[in-house]
Amino acid sequence: MLLNEEIRDREVRVIGADGSQLGILSSREALRLAEEKNLDLVKIAPQAKPPVCRIMDYGKFRFEQAKKEKEAKKNQHIVEIKEIRMSLNIDTHDLETKAGHAMQFLRSGDRVKVTVRFRGREMAHTELGRTLLNRFAVLCEGLSSVEKLPKLEGRSMSLFLVAKPVKEPNSKGGNQNAKA
Repeated sequence: MLLNEEIRDREVRVIGADGSQLGILSSREALRLAEEKNLDLVKIAPQAKPPVCRIMDYGKFRFEQAKKEKEAKKNQHIVEIKEIRMSLNIDTHDLETKAGHAMQFLRSGDRVKVTVRFRGREMAHTELGRTLLNRFAVLCEGLSSVEKLPKLEGRSMSLFLVAKPVKEPNSKGGNQNAKA
């Protein structure tokens, strides 16, 4: 944004500090008006014919913008990808424990990458890894949906799970199952 003396256009459309249209003025006249009010002349629409300038307190404007950006950044949730690794010969209870950890990650809003590593001759039995990952997905079915199906990459097979969107309870009030 150009301001004050940086504005080189001959004529500009001027908007006052209160938002009122002041009309098309020479840039010198517009700058004089801004200086009378101890404010800045800021070019807000340079592509318009004639360019549009506004009389405002530029320092306050920049402060407000920075404040809005900071607030937006604070409300942002960064989704992380958590990885759970398993071997092909994992026992049932260990599988259930890892599924419990995955559900905790999903509840906190993270994506989960479930990986099975194949070692040595296990590469000949990749279908067992696929069934293991499908079983894992079934264990986490209540909270998650499969984002990417099991895919073999090198010596590991991966599956991506993402949390299901939470459905809001019906807000019409009262219990729908109650009998009248």
